[in-house]
Amino acid sequence: MSALLSRAPARSVAPGLPRRRRRDDRKVAWLFIAPVLVGFVVFYLYPTVRGVWWSFTDYSLLGDPKFVGIANYAAVLQDGEFWNSMGVTLYYVVFNVTTQTVLALLLAALMHRLTRSVVLRTTLLLPWLVPNVTVGLIWLWLLDTNLGFVNHVITSMGLPAVGFFTNPALSIPTISIVNTWAFTGYTALLFYAGMLQIPSDLYESASLDGAGEWRLFTRITLPLLRPILALVLVVSLIGSFQIFDTVAVTTKGGPVNATRVIYYYIYQQAFNYFHMGYAATMAIVLVLVLGILTAVQLRLLRASESQLA
Repeated sequence: MSALLSRAPARSVAPGLPRRRRRDDRKVAWLFIAPVLVGFVVFYLYPTVRGVWWSFTDYSLLGDPKFVGIANYAAVLQDGEFWNSMGVTLYYVVFNVTTQTVLALLLAALMHRLTRSVVLRTTLLLPWLVPNVTVGLIWLWLLDTNLGFVNHVITSMGLPAVGFFTNPALSIPTISIVNTWAFTGYTALLFYAGMLQIPSDLYESASLDGAGEWRLFTRITLPLLRPILALVLVVSLIGSFQIFDTVAVTTKGGPVNATRVIYYYIYQQAFNYFHMGYAATMAIVLVLVLGILTAVQLRLLRASESQLA
């Protein structure tokens, strides 16, 4: 066989005909990528580099930055209000991520096992399409202590009015529930998309063996949904740490700093007190904290592994 192959005549290009070159699409690819790269450099990379520089300066927006070394970082570590804001933010993150993830998993499982209505999926997505400022204002009016519809219903039953946004013990849970209402539908659709990738044969085989819905969910759905679950938890964690607009339009950090999350505290330092260098330092510290939490979360959830392969 090898002898026959060795005797096979090699194909030759006819003289006078140019050789066909392999098509190089790299120039076209760079042409399409260029707008994204320009936007990334202008709106992400440049502000990041400038923010890192400001974190080592005493900059007040009213004069030129003055280099102070790591003085801002030392001040952040000793700033009790900064750590209080981090604590408030962490409380909000735990409350929001837990409620949002549990409800989204429940809704996704119900859609996957009971109905796959397009109308239902569209309805779930509607709150996510509403801007966060609008969501905050709507719930501020609904939950107002004196004029809100919810408190009107509560007082009509003979109960005292509830200060959802004015009670320090209820303000963060209220903001968390508002954002859970807004984002649960979108998160549920992410889980639902992941559930659609699970082969239906697994559910049929387990059902024939006598497994109920709870056993199907805990033994099949959750283990095979781990990569999507890790993605959702990481995105929810980062998004929850960035809570700002709902706080800004409802409580403005009050009452008694009970809702002054870290983003709102950074905003106050930068644009109320004009401590731009100090605000940049807190932003860099927040990025480092988020990076560590994300890495730990991905490692614990083993996000790169999937049992569907």
